This record gives sequence, C-alpha cells and structure tokens, in this order.
Amino acid sequence: MKHKILIITAACLLFISCKKEKSIVITTDEYHAAVENVTQIMIHDIFSPPVASRIFVYPNIAAYEVVAQNSKKYVSLQNQLKGLDSIPKLDPKSGVNIELAALVAHMDVSKQLVFSEELVEHFRDSLYQKWGQENQKEFEVSKEYGLKVAERIKKWMDKDNYKQTRTLPKFSVLPNVAGRWQPTPPAYMDAIEPHWGEIRTLVLDSASQFKPIPALPFSLDKNSAFFKQVQEVYDISLKMKKLGDGCDEIKMAQFWDCNPYVSVSQGHMMFAKKKITPGAHWMGITKIACKKSKADFERTVFAYTQTSIGMFEAFISCWDEKFRSNVIRPETVINQNIDENWKPALQTPPFPEYTSGHSVVSTVSSNILTSIFGDNFAFVDDSELQFGLPNRSFKSFNEASKEAAMSRFYGGIHYRAAIENGIVQGKNISDFVVNKLKMTK
Repeated sequence: MKHKILIITAACLLFISCKKEKSIVITTDEYHAAVENVTQIMIHDIFSPPVASRIFVYPNIAAYEVVAQNSKKYVSLQNQLKGLDSIPKLDPKSGVNIELAALVAHMDVSKQLVFSEELVEHFRDSLYQKWGQENQKEFEVSKEYGLKVAERIKKWMDKDNYKQTRTLPKFSVLPNVAGRWQPTPPAYMDAIEPHWGEIRTLVLDSASQFKPIPALPFSLDKNSAFFKQVQEVYDISLKMKKLGDGCDEIKMAQFWDCNPYVSVSQGHMMFAKKKITPGAHWMGITKIACKKSKADFERTVFAYTQTSIGMFEAFISCWDEKFRSNVIRPETVINQNIDENWKPALQTPPFPEYTSGHSVVSTVSSNILTSIFGDNFAFVDDSELQFGLPNRSFKSFNEASKEAAMSRFYGGIHYRAAIENGIVQGKNISDFVVNKLKMTK
C-alpha cells in the first residue's frame, strides 16, 4: 500500500513539475491605461501642448517597434523615421510575450519623459507584480526585451534637439512693432516653446515643408482685411454674450479649450486650473475609436502610434509658423483699439496667433484616424467629462476636427484666417504622413 502511495505521489510531482505555466494575457485595456496614465501625469506636471506631443509619441513608437518585430500585418519604422536605424532583434525562440514587452517599453520610455517619475513607477510596479505572479519566467524574458527596445528608443529620442532648445533664449517681445505678438492677461506669460520649430521632425522633410500662406498684413484701417477679421471676432463674441452660456458656440469653445494651464485670479491670489492638451484630447478619441471598433492589441498600438506621429509633426510645423509670422492676438488688438474691457470666452494661450494649433493638430489627427477606422465613424466623445463638461457626439472624426478648429474662433482667441489656413496646413501634413509611412504589409 505504501509502495502504491509513493508511486502516485511521485507521478503527481512529476506532472506538476512538467506542467507548463500559462502565458500571461495582456489586454488592450492595459495599453489604454498606460496611455491614460501618461495623460494624467502630464496634467499633474503641466506640460505645454508641444512638449506633450513629444511625451506621447516616443513611448508609442517604442511599443509599436516591439509589436512590429513579430507581426504578420505591421512593419517596423526603422529607416522610415529620421535617425531610427536599428532595433534589437527578437529571437522567435526566446519565449518573449510581445504584448507584455510592448507595455514594458512604453512605460520605460514614458518614465524618462515626465517629471513625476514615481507615478509611472507606481503604475508599472502594480503590473510587474501581477505578471510576475502569473508567469515569472515569461515576465522576466519579456521585460528584458522590452527594456532593450526602450533603451534604443531613448538614445534615438535624445538626439531630437529637445535638450538643446531648453538652453536657448526666451522669445523677444517687440512692444513697439505694430502687429507683433504681446503677452496677454491675466498672467502675461512668456511665449511657450519659441524654438519648437527646431525640433527634429520624424517624417516631414523640414518644419517649414508645409509652410502656410502668409498671415494677413496688420492694419488698423477699418476697411482692411486684417481689421475686418478682428471686428468679426469681436462681433461674434457680443452675439454669444446675448445668447448666454447655454449657446452651442460657448459649449463648443469650452469643450475644446484644452488649455493645460488656465490662470485664475481671486483678489491678490492667482492659481492654475489644469486641463488636458489638444494632443491628449485626440489620444482620448483614439482610445474611443479603438474600443468601439474592438481593435486588437496590434491595431490599438498602431492607431496610437500613427496618430501621435502626426500630432508631433503638426506641432513642429505649426509652431515654426507661429514664431515666424509672430501675429498679435485678437485680445490685444481689441483691447487697444475697440473695447478696453473686452475679454475672450477662453483664456488666450501664451504664444503667437497664426496658425491655429487646434486647427492643424485636429485636422492631422482626424485624417489619420479616418485612414485607420474609415469615414463616417460616429462616436461619443467623453474626453472632457473629467473636467465637468458633458459629452459631445460626432458623426465622424472630420466633423469633430472642424468643430475643434472653429471653437477657437468662438473662444475669441483666433481669427478666421488662422483657422482656415491651419486646416489646409493640417491636411497637407496628414496626407504626407499617411502616404510616406509604410506601417502595414
């Protein structure tokens, strides 16, 4: 009897020792959570819209490069993005969990790009603990590969001229030159990222490749094209004021505000209200599209990556023009020449007016998302719910981007020309990105 028990016990031990551990299952929800975690950290750390686009793009590229190493559908961006010429090769026999390694790469690159690294670490460590408990061996080999890819991306990223622009001089305001940008109330902040046009582009030949037509020449002649567009901004604001806060134009402006730093004055105190950037809003729309279409892990990473590449290029192109044309904001012209007490519906952001960043970035993002998910992709946008704003419904990405662009006119911070020409600029950029990048087999 004892002999039989020993045999059975030995057989059971042999079975347990030979039993293969289950592979760790990574869901698209975990990738969405990683992107959203970065968004929340950017709100916490108050990154400007151009810098935020950089924080989105490199982690997504890192994750995409992991996915592309073993994909039957998507191809690497090596030798397609400027300076990206090699990625650690994946041994197909290594047992690497591709999705897990992609998330590791995303989190590791993200950590280097933000101030509050501990918030990335907290999110990362909770996943590390979970994965280690599920399959320690697979977790370790996958993490090792993900970190190798991340290291390569970080070295490439560090050569994009960002660090050099941190030491360049502030933008020189020319108060005695008519029509040039001046700081606006209430904080009168210095111009943000005046050297962003010097950041290395990823796909565009140069920052000025899709330089828009020149801004209208400054003039205070009431019959001039420039002053007529100033008057148009002022007149629409009066009409909206009569309609009250319930009018759709006000709701539209508030929904697409996306100003990461709104200064609020109360007596002698001034504090900031933090919000997402325009890029973060479109990353949120990307998530909505992925979830609605039930995109798998590969397609989800692809959508985030192509969209974030387009946004990154859009900010470089737009900011290059902003600080070339150096156009004065409506608030300054109206206060000095029409109504000294006038305030725009939205707080004027601290950089020159032409072209409209929302118009360029939203057009690029919507066109790329349309190329991925198709025309007439209806969706409900809940990106601003966290800031107490109700959802808005759209019949397509293009409908959303057109509304985002016009919201800046209703907000009183852009002239119509900056919006219309910004849309053209955005279309040129997105067409170029979609046509030049070969991301699918």
